[in-house]
Amino acid sequence: MKKPFFTAIPSIFTLILVAAFGFTTSAQHSHEAGHDSVQVHSDSTAAESHAGGEEKFNANEVIIEHVLDDHQWHFADHLVMPLPIIVYSSEKGLEIFSSSHFFDEHHNKIEYNGYKLEGRDIFLTSSGEKVLDLSITKNVAMLFINAAVLLFVLLSVAKAYKNNAGKAPKGLQSFIEPVVVFVRDEIVKPNLGHHYQKYLPYILTLFFFILFGNLLGLLPGAANLTGNIAVTLTLAVLTFLITNLSGNANYWKHIFWTPGVPLPLRIIILPVEIIGIFTKPFALTIRLFVAITAGHIVLLSLICMTFIFHSYLVGIGASLVVLFINLIELLVAGIQAYVFALFTSLYIGMATTDDHH
Repeated sequence: MKKPFFTAIPSIFTLILVAAFGFTTSAQHSHEAGHDSVQVHSDSTAAESHAGGEEKFNANEVIIEHVLDDHQWHFADHLVMPLPIIVYSSEKGLEIFSSSHFFDEHHNKIEYNGYKLEGRDIFLTSSGEKVLDLSITKNVAMLFINAAVLLFVLLSVAKAYKNNAGKAPKGLQSFIEPVVVFVRDEIVKPNLGHHYQKYLPYILTLFFFILFGNLLGLLPGAANLTGNIAVTLTLAVLTFLITNLSGNANYWKHIFWTPGVPLPLRIIILPVEIIGIFTKPFALTIRLFVAITAGHIVLLSLICMTFIFHSYLVGIGASLVVLFINLIELLVAGIQAYVFALFTSLYIGMATTDDHH
């Protein structure tokens, strides 16, 4: 399928390091198992190939391909970045090879070395057993890139702060330092009080991880990292664990034996309070996941209209709307990081507050 040109721009050059690993292992295994590859063509692909006609643009496939995770990074037609496949099975043990082995030169799926890729799962050809997939997928690669950018920026700012003690901040430090002060004074302190220093490093890390992930995800060809529910769920579970493990006696007393409430009402309030413990991380998970994924789908849908209608006028109109929505998405990227950090601070603050009664 022909891909629109807007997906052809690589977003981050750091991905080359990950891809190099895949290419290295690809060369290692190609000689050993190249003759075992069995080509698997779908009927529709074969029919289109024999017909010789131009394949129709599929907007749904383009959008879903961007939103969901994959074993390769697809920027455009004939511009695909293979990623390392790492699988383990009881029959064959641990094996590592490049995802390029699962596709031929026409991008049709093929079997390789006793493995086959169906959808986004990998199975053994012989037994049909689903293997343990530890591969570096597109979102995992984007996670590494986000972490690398985060470390580079924040460590650079920390070094500049140390070297320029007592001086006015400049460069990158002048941009990041006010954000740190804002998170500390406007989000963490008001909700955590005198406990704030203990939890400030976690909440700052959470804020910048989400912010950078949201912003990098808006680059052309980038992966949908913070729009992946597995990522948002992991962040929410971390907040859930820290909140409940930090909870003091006053916090648990208000859940299991709410003061000032008549005994008959406690029968009703108790299950509500227990359910509330789990709805908080659920809300954190869904809010970030839906906001980021919906934004990506809207942007891609508008861009795809140009290729659906084959009209320059539609393309110009869609581009203007996309530019406007993209500016809104920049705002949403910051708001979602702020909201996640705010509610995390609020939940931890509720769990650690002192009893004033």
